[in-house]
Amino acid sequence: MARIRILPEILSNKIAAGEVVERPASVVKELVENAIDAGADRIGVEVENGGRRLIRVADNGGGMSRDDALLALERYATSKIWRDADLFAIQTLGFRGEALPSIAAVSRFVLATRRREDDAGTEIRVKGGKIESVKDAGIPPGTMITVRDLFFNTPARRKFMKTVATEMAHIGDGLASLALGHPPIHFDLRHDGRSLRRWPPATDPAERVAAVLGASLRRDLLPLALTTESVTVSGWAAAPRVNRRTARGIHIFVNGRPVRDRTVRHAILHGYRQRLMKGQYPVAVCYLSVPVEEVDVNVHPAKYEVRFVRPQAVHGAVAGAVHAALTAGERPPGPAPTAVIDRPATARPSPGVAESYTPFQQRRPWPGTRPPLRDSGPETAGTPTPAPPPPQAALWAEGGFARLNVIGQLGRTYIVCASEDGLVLIDQHAAHERIYYEQLRKRDGMANAASQPLLIPETLELDFREAAALGAMLATLGRLGVVIEPFGGNTFIIRAAPDFLAQVELGPMIREIIERAAAAGVKPDPQALGEASLQIMACHGAIRARQRLDPRQMQRLLLQLEECDNPSHCPHGRPTWIRWTLRELEKAFGRRV
Repeated sequence: MARIRILPEILSNKIAAGEVVERPASVVKELVENAIDAGADRIGVEVENGGRRLIRVADNGGGMSRDDALLALERYATSKIWRDADLFAIQTLGFRGEALPSIAAVSRFVLATRRREDDAGTEIRVKGGKIESVKDAGIPPGTMITVRDLFFNTPARRKFMKTVATEMAHIGDGLASLALGHPPIHFDLRHDGRSLRRWPPATDPAERVAAVLGASLRRDLLPLALTTESVTVSGWAAAPRVNRRTARGIHIFVNGRPVRDRTVRHAILHGYRQRLMKGQYPVAVCYLSVPVEEVDVNVHPAKYEVRFVRPQAVHGAVAGAVHAALTAGERPPGPAPTAVIDRPATARPSPGVAESYTPFQQRRPWPGTRPPLRDSGPETAGTPTPAPPPPQAALWAEGGFARLNVIGQLGRTYIVCASEDGLVLIDQHAAHERIYYEQLRKRDGMANAASQPLLIPETLELDFREAAALGAMLATLGRLGVVIEPFGGNTFIIRAAPDFLAQVELGPMIREIIERAAAAGVKPDPQALGEASLQIMACHGAIRARQRLDPRQMQRLLLQLEECDNPSHCPHGRPTWIRWTLRELEKAFGRRV
């Protein structure tokens, strides 16, 4: 008996579907790309239950005849390539002829289509890859494809689908990417009968970028424009002050196709060199126009990747365009305001308003912090002192941070102190970050955390994944005193914040928190995300390096540091202080062998 067999067509179609259709977002992507290729200028996407129950994509494109509609459901049937040479000169988003039969093989599928010159359209019903009926249909010109019960006949694939919110985040982000790549087309997304996003046609591509990525980003967009013999680069790069903690803010399009390309992404990052710190990523929308014979799009089943004939030329053009845009956008700051605007004590300062720095020692400590470690007196007699961790045992044996003699400030970053047996340097930002982190942890356990309302509430415009992440964290942030409310769609309003964040730009801080949450995956650990939120808030609220402190502020920081359970490291693990003993100093000066 033969051991090698030819697979049944239904089984081979299911295998092909596994390569093309990973999740509901894959279906939306393939169907919308077909609609774009068909010349549609209006595309509607309707989804139910995150794509499990229903996915429907309707367009006003060219439509198909009955014969073409039937052929479209055959594997490797396509109108976009005819001969071998066409494979290396792809000018459309789709070309393999796999999408429709692959989707139909794992769903209850209905294709309804009509050309403008035809009196009637065609409706084809397919169940699990088998055509059940073909009939005339009275429908408007264009194509409407309905996909129900995705993976109903492949339960092993269906069980890997994630929550409704997660699947909708993938669908929303995918459609947003296609909307970025095709500004003249009207896109509409609905979920469970409710309109989620609508992008009307944009004559100015910058309008579409602002509509997708957020209107607040518009003023920070710097245009990209560079043409070489092998590539034309256009789009926008955001000013360096607008940055993210992940690379999800980088959007790349090659001949209108959204792609994930390491060469182009590296080039964009190279253009931002010396403008972003390690761990920061820019926001950029980069359109590349490359001769079709110099780019291979047939390297990934889902068409996410491309290969360039001259990658070095592409890299140089993109990096040069980004560098030129950022250089042209850099301007010296204007003169500082001469007047200080009076405002209520509880109001958060508006950007650009000059004001003196409020010393951190004047901020009221939260209740519940343990008293400084010092000699027992009326306040501390009989109170057991926790044993210090081993790294700081020697310092605490001398009386702790409170006993250090502050000499001064080095580089406006390090506090120089003399101990009974040496020299101690304290990183002021790392130390204050630890102080706020532990105070925030105590605050997290309090029932009603105090916060102050913002004079001017801040608006956050997010993408679908970020909005879902923030929605799941509103209660946690509320316990920390950060009050954020939904404002419709993917927009949120920051209403209030703790007093110690009075001089912090809340938008970037909250965005960093939700980017960390969005990057954590489908089922993030709530405890880990809570810890990350505490760390980020402490980092943003702490005094900065290069900030001048007077002796009273430095002494107060030492007192607060001594109250911490772990004063030797910041929440990220960096040391808060280093020490040289007299013996080490004498050895360094040659006084000891």
